[in-house]
Amino acid sequence: MTRDELIARTRQLVEEGDRLQVQPTMRGLQTWLQLSDDLLVAAWGSMDRYHLAWLMVGKPKDMVRGRPMTPDEESAYVREVAEAKTSALRMSLDAVERQGMPFVGEERGIAPGQGMGSVPGDDRR
Repeated sequence: MTRDELIARTRQLVEEGDRLQVQPTMRGLQTWLQLSDDLLVAAWGSMDRYHLAWLMVGKPKDMVRGRPMTPDEESAYVREVAEAKTSALRMSLDAVERQGMPFVGEERGIAPGQGMGSVPGDDRR
């Protein structure tokens, strides 16, 4: 998958995440989560590279335990998870577009402003 394809697919998933927040369905959420997980792994690597953004995704603040969720609770859950994951997808776009971070497998080196500066004794300026 090319860089442009990864960016385009991420934008599509952001749009779908926004739609899920307006029209929440559990089935739609499950499909969208799988597609976005697959895309993020393709773009950035295994989850250990971005796990901090995920610690609360899928874990609603008011967890329902021991009984099925009511329709209102399910809608609230879908909205909350979609909002959190859409935020992670937006951070991914920001990392690529504004910060110039390379996706997995790209040979772009360190993004501008991300390096450690010059090495002592290195006079190649």
